[in-house]
Amino acid sequence: MLQKLRDKTTGWIASLILGLLIIPFAFVGVNEYMTGGTAGDVAVVEAPPTWWESAPQWWPVSMLWQREEVTTDEFRATFEQVRQQQRQAQGEAFDPREFESVENKRRVLEQLIDQKVLALASTRAGIRIGDAAVQKAISSEPAFQVDGKFSPEQYQLLLSSQVPPISPLKFQEEQRDRLRMLLIPQAIGDSDFFTDGEQERMWKLLGETRDVGLALLPAPPEDSAPVDDADIKAWYDGHKDDFKQDESVALEYIEINGNTLPTDAPVDEAALRKRYEDEKSRFVSPEQRVVAHILIAADAGADAATLKAAEEKAAALAQQARAGADFAALARANSEDPGSRDEGGELPPFAKDGSMVKPFEDAAFAMQAGEISGPVKSDFGYHVLQLREIRPGTGRSFEEVRGELAAEQAGNERERAYNDLAGRVVNETLKNPTELAPAAQAVGLPLQTVGPFPRNAPLGIAANPAVLRAAFSETLVQDGTISDPIEIAPNHSVVIRVTQHAPEQAQPLEKVRDAVVVAIRADRREKAAEAAADAVVARLDKGEALSAIAAAENLRFNDLPGMRRGIPMPTAEANEAIFAAQRPAEGKAIAGKVSLGDGNYIVFAVNKVTEGDMTAMPAEERVMMQQQLAQMSGGIASQAYVDAMRKRFKVNVFEERL
Repeated sequence: MLQKLRDKTTGWIASLILGLLIIPFAFVGVNEYMTGGTAGDVAVVEAPPTWWESAPQWWPVSMLWQREEVTTDEFRATFEQVRQQQRQAQGEAFDPREFESVENKRRVLEQLIDQKVLALASTRAGIRIGDAAVQKAISSEPAFQVDGKFSPEQYQLLLSSQVPPISPLKFQEEQRDRLRMLLIPQAIGDSDFFTDGEQERMWKLLGETRDVGLALLPAPPEDSAPVDDADIKAWYDGHKDDFKQDESVALEYIEINGNTLPTDAPVDEAALRKRYEDEKSRFVSPEQRVVAHILIAADAGADAATLKAAEEKAAALAQQARAGADFAALARANSEDPGSRDEGGELPPFAKDGSMVKPFEDAAFAMQAGEISGPVKSDFGYHVLQLREIRPGTGRSFEEVRGELAAEQAGNERERAYNDLAGRVVNETLKNPTELAPAAQAVGLPLQTVGPFPRNAPLGIAANPAVLRAAFSETLVQDGTISDPIEIAPNHSVVIRVTQHAPEQAQPLEKVRDAVVVAIRADRREKAAEAAADAVVARLDKGEALSAIAAAENLRFNDLPGMRRGIPMPTAEANEAIFAAQRPAEGKAIAGKVSLGDGNYIVFAVNKVTEGDMTAMPAEERVMMQQQLAQMSGGIASQAYVDAMRKRFKVNVFEERL
C-alpha cells in the first residue's frame, strides 16, 4: 500500500498540486510574521512608504512598510524609571501594587508609542542630526556642567554611574535620536504665537476684578437641646458606617538590618587595585581635544561631481587657513554646520571614545596644537580642522581614592552579610510558614511584637506603608502565614506574621450612643448656621444692602473693591464662589454664601465687575504673558501634531505582553 501511495504522489501533476498548496500557506505565514510584531514587542507603529501612501499591508508589499517597535525590554526599563520617579516623589505614600495597575502601564506605553510615532515621522521627513548639534546639546545639559561650564569629568561620572553604565558613544546616539524625534514638534511649538487680540480677550477674563462686600456670620451657639431616643435611633440607622469599629491586627516580626551587622573582613588590597583599574573612568578623565571645523556638506550618496566640488572647496579653505586667514571668520562665512558655524566652528571638547565619526576623530588626534588639517571626508561631507587645544587627561591616583574604595568594599561586605542573613531567614520560614519563632531562634534575631492597631493608626514598624499594606493583606490575615521580606530601606527589611485580627464591624448603639448625640447636635448647629446665611442672602435678593444688614445685626463687614481672581481671600473656596457668581446688573448686587467650617459662614455681595485692562499692564508683563500664552498654545499644537501622525499611522498594541 505504501508503494502505491508513493507512486500516486510522484510526477509533475502531484508536484504542481503541492506547490500550489504551499504558496498560500507561505504567504499567510510571512504576512503574519511581518505585520503581527515579534514576541519581544508590546507595540508596533507602521506606515506605508512615502512614495506609495496607499500601499497594502499584505506580503510581499508589507516589506516596504516602515516600522518602529516598542520592545518589551524598552517598556520595562521605562516603566521602572517612572516607578523610581513616583517612589521619590511620593515617599512613604508610594504604593507599589497600585502603581502596577493596567492603567499605569497603558499610560507609560502611550508615551512610548508617541515617541515612536515621532521617530517614524522624522524618518519619513528625512531629518538628520549632525555631530555638532549632538555635542552642543550634551555640553549645554546642566547635569554635565560645573560652575556653568561643561565638565568632561562630570559627564563621564554620570554616564558610568547609570545602571547599567552607558558608554559615551551609546549616549550620543540616544541624544541624536532624541533630537531627531523632537525637531518637528519643537519647531511647531516654537513657531506658535498669540495675537494681541487673543491676549486682550484672555486678559479681560484673567485680569477681571470684582467689588465685593463680605459679612462674617458667627457660628451659632453649641446645641444643648435634648435628643430623644427616636432621633438617636434614626440617625444611627442612617449613619452606621460612621460608627464602625475599624479593622485591627497584631503582628510578630523579625527585623533584618544590614546597617547593624558587623564587617570584620580585612581589606583586600589586590581587589581594591583591580576595582580601581576596572572603574578608572570614575577617577580619571581621558585626554580631550578642542577642535574648530568648517563643514562643506555633501551626502555620502551624492554623485562624483558633487563630491569633487565639495572637496575642492574644502581644500581651498584649508589652504587659506594655512596661509594665515582667520579660521573663525572662514567658518562663519563658509561652514554648513549650523551648530558650530556661529561659534567660529568650535566644537565642545571630546575624547577619543567614538563620540565623533571615526575619520574626524582620527584626524583630530593625529594633529598638533594650532595645526590645520583637511579636507577630511565623513558621511556629512568634507571637514577642514583646526586643533585649538589639547587637554591632557586628569584624575586621582589609587592612593588618593583608596579610602573611598575601601569604604565601598566594606559596604559591599555588609550588603553580602545582609543578603546572607535575609536568605537564611527566608529558608527558615519556608520550613515552618505559620510560625515565626523557630526562624528567629535559628538565625539568632529577636522575635518582636506590635499591636493590636487599626489601619488608620499604625504602630512601630507598621507605620511603614509597605508593612501596613502587608499586615492588612488578605493572604496574611486569612492564612496566618509569614510574609516575604518587606523592604523598609536599602539593606533593611522585616518579615511579619499576623497573630491577631479583628474585622471591621458595626458597634452596637449602646456603645456609641454618646457619639450619635454629638453628631446630631453638630448637624443641628450646621443647619442653623446655613439657615442664618440663607436668611441674609434672601434679604440681599430683596434689595437690602449688605453693609446695612451687617450694621443692624452687629456682623463683621468688609468692603473689598478690586478683588482679583485666584487670590485666596478670604479663602480659596470663597474667592472661587465669588468669581463663579453671575455678573450683576447695573445698580444691583449678586449675593451668595460660603461655609468656612465649624458653623461659620461668609455672605458676599458682588456689586461690580471690571474686566482686565491690557493697556494698564506694564510692557514687560505684557511681553512675558504673551510668551507664556504662546508657549502653552505651542504645546497644544505640538501634541496636535503627534495626534495627527498617530491617525495617519497604524498602531498595533499587544496589551497581554505588558
